[in-house]
Amino acid sequence: MSQHEGATGSIGRVGIIGGSGLGEALSDGMSPAGTRLHEIETPFGSPSAPIVTGTWNGVPIAMLRRHGDGHRFMPSRVPYRANLWALRMLGCTHVLASGAVGSLREAIQPGDLVLIDQCIDRTDGRPRSFFESAAVHVEMADPVCATMHAWLASAAGRLPEARVHGRGTYLCIEGPSFSTRAESMMYRAWGADVVGMTALPEARLCREACMAYALVGLATDYDCWRDRPGGERASLLREIIGNLDRAVAASVALIRAALEDIEPLRALASPAHTALDLAVWTPEDHLDSEDRERVRFLRGRA
Repeated sequence: MSQHEGATGSIGRVGIIGGSGLGEALSDGMSPAGTRLHEIETPFGSPSAPIVTGTWNGVPIAMLRRHGDGHRFMPSRVPYRANLWALRMLGCTHVLASGAVGSLREAIQPGDLVLIDQCIDRTDGRPRSFFESAAVHVEMADPVCATMHAWLASAAGRLPEARVHGRGTYLCIEGPSFSTRAESMMYRAWGADVVGMTALPEARLCREACMAYALVGLATDYDCWRDRPGGERASLLREIIGNLDRAVAASVALIRAALEDIEPLRALASPAHTALDLAVWTPEDHLDSEDRERVRFLRGRA
């Protein structure tokens, strides 16, 4: 698809990854004309769910339910590579993700939003690269695109009723069970602010795919480092379910506000868009045909 060229940046589609509630809420503002459902096959199989493309406030978007229709995929089984590859195929240059998190800080209350800027990876066994044999080493010092982070922060400033934390470190665990109390205390000592199960390898794969990535954490509970009211230790799941709708509503308001003004994304290019320029260390004539085609596809400008 054609790009919307800016002063120094370029925008194709904005991919939006979240739960079913997020997609349904955003669909209300989409223009019916041109809305399409895409069932895509990638070198890594099918994405979690069919992807809906259309426009919101004139902005081309592509919406994907991370856990599939009916929340079929646990975090360890989400087809992250297929999801990100499919968004790349549809011309996405930016990806805005959201996900439920547990708070590791007293100041981050259930229902709050956190604009994630750092990640700690504690996952185990999830594929972290699109490449099987090539030596590809993308930079990940800053896993979230600074341009997109500033764009979201600006939008948050237009929502005085929302509680949005401008920064936060996301610790990604393998799951599917929640942390032990000792682990939760350890994560706090490491400097993590929230804990979740889906940001990685999602952020890594976005970087390999030369797509800018930003993540909004939806605080649904205090993680188990903090006792439940009255010492009720078994009510964590009840607390999460009770706060999820409130957090999703806040995230929808933030994403809507951000999509109403995408000029910041046009004004400043993301380093993610050239992430593979120096990252492929294997000479092209030493790549097998499959990885050679993957490099060429991902390096291409969407």
